[in-house]
Amino acid sequence: MDFNSKESRQLISAILTLKTYDETKRFLRDLMTEKEITEFTKRFTAAQMLAEKVPYSVIEKKTGLSSTTVARVSKWLNGKEGGYKKAIQKLHHHTFHPKKEGIALM
Repeated sequence: MDFNSKESRQLISAILTLKTYDETKRFLRDLMTEKEITEFTKRFTAAQMLAEKVPYSVIEKKTGLSSTTVARVSKWLNGKEGGYKKAIQKLHHHTFHPKKEGIALM
């Protein structure tokens, strides 16, 4: 994967321009299939659970992910890139309340 290609940089830049929950939700829905959104949601849920030291077996049962996928998420969570960790940190430091902001959830 080449994150430095013009196309990859444009995608990342487009994501960074989105300011609201609704804008981001709409963009992701246009970008991905429902199945892809569901899969990525499960992976992020697994990352959050792994960060809380939840056992693999519980994560597999709750998310429906395979043990291989949970192990891969764990590898990335604890890897050098730090993408999952940074997102989880930011999410926990920035409490987002869609209903308070008048945003309808999916």
